[in-house]
Amino acid sequence: MARSILISGIQPSGRLHIGNYLGALKNFVELQNSGKYECYFFIADYHSLTGDFDERKQSEQTIDLAASFMAAGLDAKKSTLFIQSEVPRTIELSLILSSLITAMGDLERMVEYKEKVADGQTPNAGLFNYPVLMAADILIYKAGVVPVGEDQRQHLELTRAIARNFNARFGETFPEPKAAHTSAPRVMSLDDASRKMSKSIASGCIYLTDTPDEIRAKVARAQTDSMSEVGYDPEKRPAIANLLRIYSEFSGKPIETIVAEFKGKKYVEFKTALAEVIIAALIPFQEKRAELLKNPKKLASILASGAKKASKIAEATMKEVREKTGLI
Repeated sequence: MARSILISGIQPSGRLHIGNYLGALKNFVELQNSGKYECYFFIADYHSLTGDFDERKQSEQTIDLAASFMAAGLDAKKSTLFIQSEVPRTIELSLILSSLITAMGDLERMVEYKEKVADGQTPNAGLFNYPVLMAADILIYKAGVVPVGEDQRQHLELTRAIARNFNARFGETFPEPKAAHTSAPRVMSLDDASRKMSKSIASGCIYLTDTPDEIRAKVARAQTDSMSEVGYDPEKRPAIANLLRIYSEFSGKPIETIVAEFKGKKYVEFKTALAEVIIAALIPFQEKRAELLKNPKKLASILASGAKKASKIAEATMKEVREKTGLI
């Protein structure tokens, strides 16, 4: 029985942080190693055009992200790794889906678009149409499974609706992809537990490339509360709950065990231990990443090989789509 295709991507738009690692990369590796899926992971450089784009850094950030993929444990022998723009048929499918299937009203309801504009991001057409390109990323490989965070679930539901509507109009073509449900946490900012950790706010995030001293300093400044000891209550004590989730994910210990360990101890003792847990967990990643970056040509070769494989599937899908829509 053929394995379901699983696909996901990350934008090459700045340094990754521990939220990216715990919420995506670590999850990707676990899904890859489960043996249940045929995995495709891509560097979403087309998507990065919609945000704070810097053409001077784009190439460097793409190779850097490829190194981070592999340092985290993604293996080109087990998964297909590639750059989104090296499979240009995705844009062709996105145009067809935008023109024939997707209504303006569907895009206007997208919460993430509204949130990004409210946060000051330029409301360009690419950002507005982002969910259709995401749908094309998924549907062109006929993926059955997509690991997504809470902020992308609405986009995945739109992808499912696009697939359903295309099939109804042109005949069975695309599967309706399902979300891969995982226990990956939503990591919040260290200086504001009401906001998701963001690459653009350095004070509130721990980058995967931060030095031990930088990590210790950021954890020491992290928001807590006015209570006297460590306790887990996400509703009433979100800041300390966020730190406990991070500790649990990096140490492998249940939150209840950590709370018991620090019973009667001060926050400074907990924060000191948390920083060391994060540092110890990131050292192997940092060392492997540094080694990989010594040979950027090899990284580019791996990505090119992955794009070649992905392109074969994309070409076959687009041949079918063009035939069904009367474009050939």
